[in-house]
Amino acid sequence: MATLTIRKLEDDVKERLRVRAARAGRSMEEEARLILTSAVGGLDGPGLLERAQALFGDEGVEVELPERGSEREPVDFES
Repeated sequence: MATLTIRKLEDDVKERLRVRAARAGRSMEEEARLILTSAVGGLDGPGLLERAQALFGDEGVEVELPERGSEREPVDFES
């Protein structure tokens, strides 16, 4: 796991983080981890589908899929 040091954080931001963490029953460190994870698309953030829709809209793309089939013979366990 990595370690991150944040310098020059305003006092009021730190205080709001402390209060938010206390209300949730978490440490400030855990609260900061959850906020950062969410902000970059982790636990509660947008997933791949939401990000793609934000970039390309809901219209989608038509893709021609190849026919499914087997190119090799199945294994014969009788021999």
